[in-house]
Amino acid sequence: MSTVTATRTLTTDSSRPRRAPRKLFASPVAGALRIVLFLMYAVPLLWIVLTSLKSPSDVIGSQSSLLFRPTIDAYVAALSNAGLFTAMQQSFVIAAGTTLLTLAIAIPAGYGLARVNSAVTTILLGALIVFQMLPQTANVIPLFQIFGQWGLLDTNLGLIIGDTALLTPFAILLMRPFFRAVPVALEEAAMLDGASSIRVFRSVMLPLARNGIATTGTLVFLLAWGEFLYAVNFFLSPVNYPLSALLAAQVSAFGINWPGLMALAVITSVPILILFFFTYRLLREGLTLGAVK
Repeated sequence: MSTVTATRTLTTDSSRPRRAPRKLFASPVAGALRIVLFLMYAVPLLWIVLTSLKSPSDVIGSQSSLLFRPTIDAYVAALSNAGLFTAMQQSFVIAAGTTLLTLAIAIPAGYGLARVNSAVTTILLGALIVFQMLPQTANVIPLFQIFGQWGLLDTNLGLIIGDTALLTPFAILLMRPFFRAVPVALEEAAMLDGASSIRVFRSVMLPLARNGIATTGTLVFLLAWGEFLYAVNFFLSPVNYPLSALLAAQVSAFGINWPGLMALAVITSVPILILFFFTYRLLREGLTLGAVK
């Protein structure tokens, strides 16, 4: 006769897993950090909006404060400026062209760096990071000379090429994790079915990486829309200025019309805010996917 002895393990307070002490303070610290970051971004934006609703005397007067009589004269003057809509069209053409050209380079480059594991890949990734660290001002004079020789100064094509050269390393580094997240087995299965490498890339990889492509394209568009340094240097005629350069042109030696400048800044930000509103979920999910995987 066999005897089965059941042993019961008593759980004491010492054997129970304890919560990490840092979690007790994580929520207050995170909340305080969110508040600080919110104020850092919200206060300047609030100042811009309030200044755009003031009259010039309210801005420069000694009694200027949060208490004033709002007026939309600055917005009426900004919208009546024919150059505003020309600059907005220029910004859209440049941002869209830069996005398409950058994606045309970054997508295959990111795919290649995601699938090739060698010392060359490591060197190329390091070079892309170094290119991102170079200040934009270091490229202005060389590009100005090159575009002058090619006849690309004061043209949209010249600025699109310059912005593409500026944003392509960033786009490649952003695209690479999305392609690495796709299992290699899917490509191998497609090749076993007789698909060529180009067909696999077009029919398998691109659809699976569409969130990454959309995320990268949106970020490149936003950055190209607000790019200023190349725009103000490569366009010789103010009539061709995009919105970013048009804002800088409002500052002159004869003074600054602060309400008009702030109203123009608010109008310039509206298309970006609309785009961000519709793509916020895509950006959040896409960047999280690329970071986690």
